[in-house]
Amino acid sequence: MSTEATTPKPKKRDRIGVILYLLYVALLIAALVLIFRLAGIQLFWRPEPKIAEALTPSNSVSIIEPARGNILDAEGRLLAISCPIYQFYMDCTVRKDTNTPEQEQQWLAKARELASGLSAEFQDKTADQYYKLILDSRAAGKKYVRIGRPVDRNAYNRIIELPLFREGRYRSGMIVEQEQIRQYPYGKLARRTIGFVRNNKSDVANTHIGLEGKFDYILHGQEGREWMRVTDYGRVRNSDSAYVKAVDGQDLRITLNIDYQDIADKALREQIVEEPDLEGACLVLMEVKTGAIRAMVNLVREDGTGPFEEIQNLAIGRKGEPGSVFKTVTLMSVLNDGFIHSLEETLPATNGHVAGTTINDNHIPDFARQHKTNRISILDGFKISSNYVFATLAVKNYGIEKGRGRGNGLEKTERFLQNIYNYKLGEAFAFDLDGLQTPTIPSPSTRYWTDTDLGSIGFGYSTEETPLHILTFYNAIANKGRMMKPYLVESIEEHGTVTERRGPGVLNAAVCSKAVADTITRALKAVTEEGTAKRLKDAKCAVAGKTGTSFGTFPNGQYQDALGRRKYQGTFVGFFPADAPQYSIICSVYSKPTGKSFQGGGIPARAIRTVIDKLYNIDPVFRETLKKNPTHETQ
Repeated sequence: MSTEATTPKPKKRDRIGVILYLLYVALLIAALVLIFRLAGIQLFWRPEPKIAEALTPSNSVSIIEPARGNILDAEGRLLAISCPIYQFYMDCTVRKDTNTPEQEQQWLAKARELASGLSAEFQDKTADQYYKLILDSRAAGKKYVRIGRPVDRNAYNRIIELPLFREGRYRSGMIVEQEQIRQYPYGKLARRTIGFVRNNKSDVANTHIGLEGKFDYILHGQEGREWMRVTDYGRVRNSDSAYVKAVDGQDLRITLNIDYQDIADKALREQIVEEPDLEGACLVLMEVKTGAIRAMVNLVREDGTGPFEEIQNLAIGRKGEPGSVFKTVTLMSVLNDGFIHSLEETLPATNGHVAGTTINDNHIPDFARQHKTNRISILDGFKISSNYVFATLAVKNYGIEKGRGRGNGLEKTERFLQNIYNYKLGEAFAFDLDGLQTPTIPSPSTRYWTDTDLGSIGFGYSTEETPLHILTFYNAIANKGRMMKPYLVESIEEHGTVTERRGPGVLNAAVCSKAVADTITRALKAVTEEGTAKRLKDAKCAVAGKTGTSFGTFPNGQYQDALGRRKYQGTFVGFFPADAPQYSIICSVYSKPTGKSFQGGGIPARAIRTVIDKLYNIDPVFRETLKKNPTHETQ
């Protein structure tokens, strides 16, 4: 066998395989180049700013407003609610460039029918005027023409069914913008207490006004956010960006009873509306056992003229010398400290001069002559509201004793002042509204001090208190010594479910004993039956209370001006029914400089009498209580 026949021949390379191999290498190199190129673009290349701005869709953040919570009264009736309103606009150029002549005539015919409907709905323009507005705007290429005024949901439903509009946005050009507004179904009732919001937010011009402002953090909720981008079809949500859902506000259930508020408001207005010399008045009704405020009326003449409106909260924001209603504080103090044990204890009734002071009460000699006596009991002094009796009680029991040294007297004086603080008449306690003023209580440690200062405090001068402080003190007497904290917010709710219950709180568990409270109540009943508040004697239930009158000072520090005019603060405060108290109540009136007299036994007592008589007819709990004491029922 030959060698040539047995040696194998080398294989020839497959031409197709070679081509594929070269193609693979070329593609690999191209891929690597592309990857490096892309990496370079990502890391280093920057487009021209103008080109980038033109090609990149613009994004903007849109705030999603939450639904504001409602405010409800004690019975669940809506006092403040957010409602949507709708403002209509019109793109008058819609389909103008795409309509055939025949279609354009049809569109204009429907626009004329629309104009008639808009005129009938808004009644601000004639049908011809509305049609001319649409035609002129279409000719001028206007895409955002305001139509009418904002309307509620019912009107919205009617308008979207008008000719042309019923065909939808893209055929009619109809544009609707929705906004939430705050509505107050009971109008101006309790508006200073409820507060104000504008554009669904608390009133920025008057920060923290009423409950709307104080509890804005609860009512407003939490705003949401979404990112929007511009497309050929308008602004749409950018699904590549974060979306934060809005959290709606919670509801506020408050203690006000809108029926009681209406009664109190009308009763006070009835007494003051014809009095041009009055600048303001307030009335507060509080539940004895809980401290829940059932009505709070604040009426003020803006700039001293015009009608009375709820524009200031006098009950918490105006403090002044309380006058004789403060004598009850002195009475409680001497009873608590054991300086007197009976209302029948007596003091000399000769010349009405308070020993060791410059205080004189000219009514005492008259009392002595009328009753043919040279003594006056503490009860009689309380009934006639004697400054002499209560200045004497303060000076005699808490003043500096002759021959005993100054230190001992100061300790006794400080004890009296400490009693006032214990009765919460010297501090601005926590309250559900901003603006509660801090009372003014003078002290020997902060100013020149004499027994005349002590005596004047004893009958309600040299101090400053708000009506709410005075009412809280009297409410404690009605509650047998237990001082409740006044409050307005009962609970915070979400979709009808209570998320936070607030309710009653105690300021002082025992400002006095039950026996002392009963003794003071007897004195307060004597005031309405035989004393300075006899206007309340024939009310539909027995009332216990005290009148007080004080005078405001003028810039020169005097209590009257050059014309002899005075600025009065007249007050009545008390509780009812006297023997089984359900409510405590206070009414104060404030005058301009005047020659007329505005005593606590006048307008305040009359307004409170009206409130009591009307509550008698509508409060079932109150009426059940009165049935137990039929001697006070009125046939």
